[in-house]
Parts: sequence; structure tokens; C-alpha cells
Amino acid sequence: MSNLFATLTDKVKGKELKIVFPEGTDERILTAASRLAADGILTPIVIGNKEQVEAKAHEQNVKLEGCEIIDPSTFAGMDDLVKSFVERRKGKATEEDAKKILLDENYFGTMLVYTGQAHGLVSGAAHSTADTVRPALQIIKTKEGVRKTSGVFIMVREEEKYVFADCAINISPDSQDLAEIAIESAKTAEMFDIDPRVAMLSFSTKGSAKSPETEKVVEAVTIAKEKAPSITVDGEFQFDAAFVPSVAEKKAPGADIQGNANVFVFPSLEAGNIGYKIAQRLGNFEAVGPILQGLNAPVNDLSRGCNEEDVYKLALITAAQAL
Repeated sequence: MSNLFATLTDKVKGKELKIVFPEGTDERILTAASRLAADGILTPIVIGNKEQVEAKAHEQNVKLEGCEIIDPSTFAGMDDLVKSFVERRKGKATEEDAKKILLDENYFGTMLVYTGQAHGLVSGAAHSTADTVRPALQIIKTKEGVRKTSGVFIMVREEEKYVFADCAINISPDSQDLAEIAIESAKTAEMFDIDPRVAMLSFSTKGSAKSPETEKVVEAVTIAKEKAPSITVDGEFQFDAAFVPSVAEKKAPGADIQGNANVFVFPSLEAGNIGYKIAQRLGNFEAVGPILQGLNAPVNDLSRGCNEEDVYKLALITAAQAL
């Protein structure tokens, strides 16, 4: 495991954190949960019918000592969860609605986090992003001052670490959204011991081209600097001007960032998603995430193509976010 995850392990071990895994009969989830418990990193809360979960674990030769298994249909605290859910939804769900909704494992798991019975949630191995994120947005909601959640990847290659945002959630962010993404991404970077230098990316560097697309990024830089003056953030930059000192010297000689950016905010989901996959496939970077940021408590979304190691690492990140 890379230094990045060794550092995170040191941060979360012994903190008695509980992470919910709603997909309790998925072999990747069970294997990762078993490892997390055996390594003493956190207590996994596995959601599902107890007999089915145990049968699947037995079939995979997975030990579940140190894991909690909770079945929503027999959960002793369901009445309290229903009451809390109705209150949280503020008239958008009746008690009858809530009883049905909370049998859904993602909604149930999210309510465990909301009510403080767990510290975070990892789902998505067998569910869509919408299935994972919707309950979080309805129940946990975004932090005060944050309008939208966003999704980042930590790009890792040996000792190199970078943050790419937003590569998962917001299709066409406006200037306010981009500024918010920049600020939240800087906070995420700090969690991974990255001293953030945030570059707002475009197809233009410091006015070399003018269009509504570039002006949106210029405005985002201004907003981010006003909202978070302690963060180093600049743009608009083409990627090479943000990353290569000799190019920055020519294209952006007076910029706060001189080819030494380590947090990259893409102007659209299209660009971000393409960008991280190019780095992953051509640059041999490990793409860790997506990590959701801006929520009141950590909820993270796996890819349905994930493996056991992805689950383990994302759980570790979720636990670190909960600190």
C-alpha cells in the first residue's frame, strides 16, 4: 500500500470509527469489510439480511468477526429512524412513506450516519451514483455555505499526489460552483497532506482567448480568492501553464502559481472525467475516488466495476473524512 494510504491508516486507526456498507451481500464489500475489521482500522456496519450475509461470507470463506450486521427489516431502532426521517424531510414524506423508504439499504445506511450511529457510508458497488448520492443530499445535506456536493479523484503515482475536480457530479458548473469546488478541493487536499495550490483550468491562459467559457473560470478565481483568501488559487490556466514551470514563465509570468499546481479544477464534468481517465490510462496514475466533498458527513460512491482493494481504500478515505 502506498505512503498515502499508510498515512491515512495511521490517522484513523484507534479512533473507533464505524463505516456503513449497504451492499452486504456483495463479495467485494464483504472481503474488504473483513479486512478492515481484522486490521483494526474501523468497525464495518454491513447492511442486509443476516442469514444471507453470513451465507455469502461462508461461501467466500470470509470471516466477519469485528463487523456488525444490521437488517433494516428487524432493526430495533427503526421507529426512531422513521421519526427522524420524517422530521428531516420536512413534510415531503409521511410516516408510512418513511417506513417503506427506510427498507432501502442506502436510505437506511444514510440515516445511521445522520443519527450518529455511524461516521460515514460507502456504497455503489451494486448501485448507481444516483442511488448513493440522492439519500445523502436529502438527509445529510451539504455543509453550511456549500451549495452543491462535488466529486474529486486523488491521482497517485509513486510519490506524486494530485487532486482532480469535479470529475463525478456537476455537469456544467457555473462560476459560483467552480469557486466552491476549488475551496472544498483544497480542504480535501490538506486531508491527504497535500499543501494545496489550486489551478482553475481552461483552454486559455490569462486571457489568451476570450469566450463565455473562459470568463466563467476568470470569475470563479475572483470568487474563490474573496471567499478563501488563505488558499493559493489562480487561473485561468491551460494545463501546461499550471503544471510546467517553463511554460508558466512564458504564459503567466505574474501568476500566483508557477507551474507548481497540485489541485486541478476542470471547467466542466466532461473535461474532468476525460482528464482523469487520460492520466489513469496513459500516465499510469492510480485514480482514487470519486471522493464526495461538501457534505455534512462523508458518503462515498464506488464504481460498479470496483474491486475489493478499491472498497478498502475508499472506506479508509471515508473514515479519514469523518475525523
